[in-house]
Amino acid sequence: MPGEFIAVADETGLILPINRQLLSEACQQLRRWQELFPSDPALTISVNATAKQFAQPDLASQISEILQQTEMDPRRVDLEITENIAMGDAERSAVVPSELKALGVRLSIDDFGTGYSSLSRLQHFPVDTLKIDRSFISGMDSDHETLETVRIIVSLAHNLGLSVVAEGIENQEQMEMLKRLGCELGQGYLFFRAGAASTIEQLLTSQQAAQAALDQGAP
Repeated sequence: MPGEFIAVADETGLILPINRQLLSEACQQLRRWQELFPSDPALTISVNATAKQFAQPDLASQISEILQQTEMDPRRVDLEITENIAMGDAERSAVVPSELKALGVRLSIDDFGTGYSSLSRLQHFPVDTLKIDRSFISGMDSDHETLETVRIIVSLAHNLGLSVVAEGIENQEQMEMLKRLGCELGQGYLFFRAGAASTIEQLLTSQQAAQAALDQGAP
């Protein structure tokens, strides 16, 4: 499982070639889906960046090369960096995100709320989205303090001009609470479980068919 092999790959350094290959294949797959399932805006994909990747001085040039090779619109790629990585090295977090944003890609802070963000640094960090950690979402419908924490994160993000994604939504009640708080996007088992590319393609095919049926029935 990923929880086992990713840690080993990170320790050995294999995570670097693995993630380069991953980004390349993800962009190729996304190009295929964009052609099969055109939409406005076009489909996007999110890819995690690890601490070892973030530490590489040529990270931006590596990503730029992959985007060019796959002919991928950088605006359709979202790189997710955990809060601890983003805020851990003041010098790197001041340079690398700016280099990545210059490529045109989007940046998200993943697992937000579990690290130690400096608000003074966060407001100058060129990020587009905060992703609220699933540990808060799982407890918000049973604990008032957790709900207030989620409310504060959503408010903070919006005051900084950022969008918000809630991670780990598992039931309808959580989704409705997040809607009332103004959270724009969510992910979790309520919507769909992780699956192979073929499974996702089947989902997109069924959604396309459902939308076509709605369009045909529209006045």
